[in-house]
Amino acid sequence: MVAGIAVETRGTIATLTIENVGKRNSLTAKMWHRLPGALPELASDPSVKVLVVRGAGADFSSGADIRDLARILHAPGMPDGGLVTVAENALAEFPKPTVAAIDGFCVGGGWQIAAACDVRIASDRATFGITPARIGIIYPLSGIQRLVSIVGPATAKYLLFSGELISSGQAVSLGMLSQVHPAPGLWAAVDSFAGMLASRSQLSIQAMKQLVHAFAAGEDAAAIGDAWQGEAAASDDAEIGAAAFLAHETPSFSWTGSGFVRRPVV
Repeated sequence: MVAGIAVETRGTIATLTIENVGKRNSLTAKMWHRLPGALPELASDPSVKVLVVRGAGADFSSGADIRDLARILHAPGMPDGGLVTVAENALAEFPKPTVAAIDGFCVGGGWQIAAACDVRIASDRATFGITPARIGIIYPLSGIQRLVSIVGPATAKYLLFSGELISSGQAVSLGMLSQVHPAPGLWAAVDSFAGMLASRSQLSIQAMKQLVHAFAAGEDAAAIGDAWQGEAAASDDAEIGAAAFLAHETPSFSWTGSGFVRRPVV
């Protein structure tokens, strides 16, 4: 299999797959560059409601390809963390809900990709680690910031300083994961969860995702909230949801975001 980033859409769910099986899905500079480039088309496609991110084969990703590290982390004109930071931020800013489906190794830059997703679901054989201290580099600022927001400063220091690998059981206890499933049932669990998200109001989900990000960034979310409330008032989703609830039926929400311009988190 040629190393790369593959995108497939089935119905309302798109899947982005990291493919470099022979190297535990480590990402070359070309792959880091390709990842954010795959997102705009999915963001603008009204039929896509959920993005699942996974690795090919038995692993999620072992992170950046060590042989390509200089080009990845120190690409000219890039922010701290280079191509990794650009890819991580693009995934975090993707407007639709994202689910990291994690099996096997999820280490280093692989964890940065998973951490940038909204929800992380793992198998019970998944292994996690943040390993810059093992190879003498400094983890990108964005990766440290996101790790601290997920696990807190003390646990972030432990993971960063030690570079130790931890199990999915330990990871879920630290708040790094939303769900853990026996390995044979991982993909069924991910499919079920992604399908559930796709059935919800995308107006509600996308609004609340942006508001959570604004609060986490310490920004004033009032203007963003006002814009979304205006969009909600113009949408039929609330009426559809209430009618379905009263009729004990499953709602079929209609909002796709067409024409709506999101206020940026600044």
